[in-house]
Order: sequence, then structure tokens, then C-alpha cells
Amino acid sequence: MKCPFCNHSESKVVDSRVGKDKETIRRRRECLKCRKRFTTSERAEDSLPLVIKKDGRREAFNRVKIFNGLKKACEKRPISINLIEKSVNRIESYFQEKAEREIKSSEIGERVMEELHRLDGVAYVRFASVYRQFKDIHEFMDELRDLLETKEETKKK
Repeated sequence: MKCPFCNHSESKVVDSRVGKDKETIRRRRECLKCRKRFTTSERAEDSLPLVIKKDGRREAFNRVKIFNGLKKACEKRPISINLIEKSVNRIESYFQEKAEREIKSSEIGERVMEELHRLDGVAYVRFASVYRQFKDIHEFMDELRDLLETKEETKKK
């Protein structure tokens, strides 16, 4: 593990504990060269599928991209980082459980939309407007109508 202060590649673990999400291990480390301490977060590597992009390229599943997309959509909304992290965990778990070797990026996008729909209507519409690339205000309004109808149906139940 490289020291973030001096880039020395050797450090020792001073303390380890389970992260708040119960899926990571937080380690307190000390650089053997400069003696400064830093924290790392480790997650067991799971077998995640390759993602097939729109242009046919394939790349590794990247939870950071999903997290950043959710965070951007939820910017300036009353959504905690913990809720965003839980959404990312649900999305990642969903694709692990499917146990497919490859998935289309559009499938990930749809799962992200479902999570945002659950979290916050404004964040959902923000993401949808970019993800679905609305051509005009009518497409945008149709999406809003669908969102409002779903909310009303949920209230009636």
C-alpha cells in the first residue's frame, strides 16, 4: 500500500475494524518511511461481470462510476451519502447474484434509475434527463407525468 504522503510502498497495519456497512474493512496504517498514519478501506473482490458499452467495448464493472452518477444526481438534495452507498451496494449485489459474465451498460442504467426513483423524484428526473437524452420538453414532461402517476399509485396502496 503506497503512502499518500511520501509514496513509500511499505506500511504496517496499526488497527483493523469492520466498516459501518459491514462489507468493508477499515485499516489504520503507518508508513515505514515517514511514520505518518493513513486509513484504507478494503473490500473483498467479487466476481463482477464485464460491462458492454453502447459502442461494443467491454470494461470492468465499476462501482465508483455508479456511486459518482448517483451522487451527482442527488447533489443539493436531502440524500445522505449512506443512502447512496446502500443503493450502490444493492445495484452491485443484484448483478453479482445474476451471475452473468457480461451485462449491457443499459441494464446498469435502468437499475440506477430504479434506485433513484425510490430515493428522490428530483434526483430521478435529473438522471433520467441525461440518461434517456430527452430530445425536447415533451419527452421530459412525459417522464414527469409517469413519475407523478407512480407516486399517486404508491400513496393509494
